[in-house]
Amino acid sequence: MDIIIVGCGKVGSTLAEQLSNEDHNVVVIDEKAEKIQHVTDRLDAMGIVGNGINHKTLIEAGITTADLLIAVTGDDEKNLLCCVIAKKTGHCQTIARVRNPVYNEEIEFLKKGFGLAMIINPELTAANEIARIFQFPSAIRVDSFAKGHVELLHFKVSENSKLLHLKLANLHQTFRTNVLVCTVIRENNVIIPNGDFEFCAGDIVAIAAERRKAVDFFHKIGYVKNRVENAIIAGGGKVSFYLAKSLIQSEIRVTLIEIDPKRCDTLCELLPEATIICGDATDQDLLCEEGLENTQGFAALTGLDEENILLSLYANDVSNAKTVTKINRSSFNSVINELNLGSIIYPRVITADYILKYVRSMNNSKDSNVETLYKLADGKAEALEFLIKENSAVAGIPLQNLHFRKNTLICCIYRNGKVILPGGQDMMLAGDSVLVVISGYRISDIKEILED
Repeated sequence: MDIIIVGCGKVGSTLAEQLSNEDHNVVVIDEKAEKIQHVTDRLDAMGIVGNGINHKTLIEAGITTADLLIAVTGDDEKNLLCCVIAKKTGHCQTIARVRNPVYNEEIEFLKKGFGLAMIINPELTAANEIARIFQFPSAIRVDSFAKGHVELLHFKVSENSKLLHLKLANLHQTFRTNVLVCTVIRENNVIIPNGDFEFCAGDIVAIAAERRKAVDFFHKIGYVKNRVENAIIAGGGKVSFYLAKSLIQSEIRVTLIEIDPKRCDTLCELLPEATIICGDATDQDLLCEEGLENTQGFAALTGLDEENILLSLYANDVSNAKTVTKINRSSFNSVINELNLGSIIYPRVITADYILKYVRSMNNSKDSNVETLYKLADGKAEALEFLIKENSAVAGIPLQNLHFRKNTLICCIYRNGKVILPGGQDMMLAGDSVLVVISGYRISDIKEILED
């Protein structure tokens, strides 16, 4: 597929990397030559130094034959205008990044009015993910499927966990709970476990379940954490605004600390129900005054990764809060993942996953549609939701009779309001939403999980 990306910031460069790795023909456009150089030196991508709303620049990039244009500059209006010019010049689909909260209530109007395939808001998406974590703090990550009816919940096996050295085959008998273990990350390796697998301390385990059954499971294994009742947010940017708004709607008390007085005035107007503190979130005395030691949720969302890391480490040292750390850069991931930072949020990666889902769904398969996609373990595995179509190659056949590729697991089937954790006799039927976890290969069609 021929794809043009306008804007080579954190999101644009991440997208270029992901799409290039999936063998798409990628052209990147940015006004800063050093950003283009950074991308083209690392990736098999063509770079053009220029303005993405310039007609001649888009022509040079191949807009007349492109399949998709993604506008992710730092300017919402520029992104929208770029998409309009692309639609007028070529016949491609267009995606625009629109982050300003002013536009958030008009997303559907903008999509229709500008003829966009999708509008992405990395800050809002990141805030929604953090809100899910605060609603279920026993997990370090919560991925949602089947319109929220099924969740993939990730948690870390502790040194004194009841799961230690338990064989997976004995999990249901031991705890009498209905969840499915999908993946385990151990020492940066992804395992799709079989019945002989034994849990070890430090394992990052992902389970598929309905919310109420996941709650039951976590209670039985001793991970008893109810949703947070109050939270401190460090930093007053867009992610913080969207998060505070979501938490307030869930009746969670919010204290937000922001250093810029003008931004504080704005936040006071936008979030009258929150407590807005004008001060330095790295000031230990201030954090103590605002009750960090007793808070149940803490989100480090400043504009500096280093500050966020230090804040979360400090919060974990002085409190029992559920901590969430926002990281913008991708450097030193292996080191960051070893730190005691609680849940880590990468807005650029969340956005890339969202767009990759759309790109894979553009093939208009007769077997299935890609509904949801999440990359796991730095892309070593993927969790995908497919909507099964009539006459699909996998439909109507017992799972035990299908020949699946190695490292493939059917995690659950959602059918007519019912969640099915499938056994060998179960079948995928037309209209089902099916959650699949794979490792070692990529797919855009459900039939690709079958051996040739």
